[in-house]
Amino acid sequence: MTSPNVEPQPTDLDTPGSGRLAHAPADHPPVARPKVGVLLANLGTPDATDYWSMRRYLSEFLSDKRVVDYPSWKWQPLLQLIILSRRPFKSGAAYRGIWNTEKDESPLLTITREQTRKVAEGLHALYGDQVVVDFCMRYGNPSTDSVLRGMQAAGCERILFFPLYPQYASPTTATANDQAFRTLMKLKWQPAVRTVPSYFDHPDYIAALASSVREACDTADTPPEVLVASYHGVPKRFLMEGDPYHCQCQKTTRLLREALGWAPDEVQTAFQSKFGPEEWVGPATVEHVAELARQGKKHIAVISPAFASDCVETLEEIEEEIREAYLEAGGETFTYIPCLNDRDDHIAALLAVIRNELSGWCPAR
Repeated sequence: MTSPNVEPQPTDLDTPGSGRLAHAPADHPPVARPKVGVLLANLGTPDATDYWSMRRYLSEFLSDKRVVDYPSWKWQPLLQLIILSRRPFKSGAAYRGIWNTEKDESPLLTITREQTRKVAEGLHALYGDQVVVDFCMRYGNPSTDSVLRGMQAAGCERILFFPLYPQYASPTTATANDQAFRTLMKLKWQPAVRTVPSYFDHPDYIAALASSVREACDTADTPPEVLVASYHGVPKRFLMEGDPYHCQCQKTTRLLREALGWAPDEVQTAFQSKFGPEEWVGPATVEHVAELARQGKKHIAVISPAFASDCVETLEEIEEEIREAYLEAGGETFTYIPCLNDRDDHIAALLAVIRNELSGWCPAR
């Protein structure tokens, strides 16, 4: 692998594709030709919706110190003895309502696989066979550890690790990176690794969001009076401790509003998925949409800019719980605008980010 600014050097292999080092003894194990890996990382998914599958998934998720940072002696007994005795039933029911029964998997897994396929096609057009593309999950399967090891075995001596979170947050981006680093700590031969920074203000990402809103408004029977940008929530304490997530969400909303050319009160920010007793950043989406209805806003749309792929937080929480709260408070038209998922403009935005981060590693063909 050569930099665009460095003259190519002769390969150390006898012949391309032979897997043999030029000066190695005959019994030396085959060596894969060096490649660059691009690994897309998403949040995670249970393997199934039954109690034990949900319990394993929730235990891994809620035991993550980036997600719940209470002392283990205090949190783990509460989690294992009380929360996980009941929550898997409720979460399992939520997942069953959105489950991809044809493939027997969660929508997040289906969508992430398709995103990966399209990104791989785009990178192949740019770099040929230099780049190996795959995906992993922070929680559940395919695990970060197994995919990273597989990419190394395939000859990836350099890996670009891409957490699919536009806005940086400790419980999302940081924990995904942490999990990749844990694997590196166990490897005798570590590949060189770059992590992709947040892309909350990338022009192509903002343009894709704006296009999805325009398309939804053009096809709606009644155009929305207000667009609510609903982001996953975090404890307010995280903001005070230096996590930039809240600020990045606010900027994404502002840039989206400017791209749409709408008035400030027509695009509003809210946060969902509150968990636990402490104060979280707000306003809470479920309460905010109800208040909009009480204020006489009869037609609203909700978009989720923090999620690269539709998941239980969007397909179940927004489409059911938040929609119900709005309609019960007097709202009339509730339009959910899907995540960018595998839209062509979204894939183009991801490719733009990846191409920038591969600078110096991969010369385009």
